[in-house]
Amino acid sequence: MNRSDGRSTDMLRKVKVTRKFLKHAEGSCLIEVGETKVICSASVEETVPLFLKGKNEGWVTAEYGMLPRSCETRVNREKQRSGRTFEIQRLVGRSLRTAVAMRELGERTITLDCDVIQADGGTRTASITGSFIALVDCLDVMRKRKMIRRIPITDFVAATSVGIVDGATLLDLTYEEDSKAEVDMNVVMVSSGSFIEIQGTAERKPFSKEQMDVLLGLAQKGITRLIEMQKDLLKDVQ
Repeated sequence: MNRSDGRSTDMLRKVKVTRKFLKHAEGSCLIEVGETKVICSASVEETVPLFLKGKNEGWVTAEYGMLPRSCETRVNREKQRSGRTFEIQRLVGRSLRTAVAMRELGERTITLDCDVIQADGGTRTASITGSFIALVDCLDVMRKRKMIRRIPITDFVAATSVGIVDGATLLDLTYEEDSKAEVDMNVVMVSSGSFIEIQGTAERKPFSKEQMDVLLGLAQKGITRLIEMQKDLLKDVQ
């Protein structure tokens, strides 16, 4: 299959990350995955949700949003979060919580804000991959401020999309590919190779277990590359 951007079926889009993108956030980055661009920031608060009060345990959560002109036509600002927005930010929060030893945070909350400034498919997976980088930089700042003793990261986390388009199995779908996919899947994994979440949907006809195995293998290949990139970017954080 010939892809509009010239990539092979098993190739990620070009990924560029600018760390410490925001002046005031404890951790932040701009992640660009092809034409998709997301600002990810991490903020620390000396509080936790009510269900964690008195348990000497921290919390990691996320919020997600799209700027009005992140798409071809204007997206209305959300006065109330839509079901899609809730679903995505819960996915980001769940994904990042798996990577942190919460008890080592103390009673503090880290919020990851994911603001999509340009969308071309894969905004949720880019948000997860970028938020992990912002989270590590945030934890590094906390350690330097002696809020925590060490960086309590238990594993690296990244995400990508895979799908079947015109019968071809593709890695890292653009919006054009996603909009006509027969199968669309978002996959979140850790560097050990275990899965955090698999979101897979057949748009027209059911897919087989054999097809799912191929898609998951392709996703693992892409996520391995993304985690290698994260490790290289964060090698200065000891």
